[in-house]
Amino acid sequence: MAINLKKGESINLSKREPNLRKIRVGLGWDKRAGGADFDLDVSVFVCKLNASREPKLLGDDYFIFYNNKQSPDGAVTHSGDNRTGDAAGDDESIMVDLGKINAQAQEISFVVTIHEAETRHQSFGQIQNAYIRLYDNDKVVADYDLDEMFSNETAVQFGSFFKLDNEWLFKAVGAGYRLTLGDFVEGYQ
Repeated sequence: MAINLKKGESINLSKREPNLRKIRVGLGWDKRAGGADFDLDVSVFVCKLNASREPKLLGDDYFIFYNNKQSPDGAVTHSGDNRTGDAAGDDESIMVDLGKINAQAQEISFVVTIHEAETRHQSFGQIQNAYIRLYDNDKVVADYDLDEMFSNETAVQFGSFFKLDNEWLFKAVGAGYRLTLGDFVEGYQ
């Protein structure tokens, strides 16, 4: 049975699904009726924690997005960019193989940004039914529906895997920002 997470809640994947190593992370959203087309982009940041306990990229090639679809260790793979979000089901997917992940990795963060949000005058306030789901093959292990309204935000951190005492947990973050993808990249470097 799938766990339905609320904002701020987490699930210990190592305890709940001890044999789960390969996880498909599906993200989806719908534009509001009558709204303009949206190009939302999922990006993944594979990080270690610095001395101040802030997540920082393991290296530039550990920033996974539509132009860099795989981490150097082969543990994180992006399915590609869905530029309309019109498809049924997940709009974009990320495969995460926890058995292959770089030993230094302590956090894997999933951020969704709106491409050219400022130019197109778009925000997450024009998006509905946003979610993130964790799958073991086709079985949903956990999901988080972002029921919060983000009126002016142009980016949302949907969720993060994080390592605690050698166990992987997933946290439903649901934090909205008025930032670009470039701002996130700079913040994680």
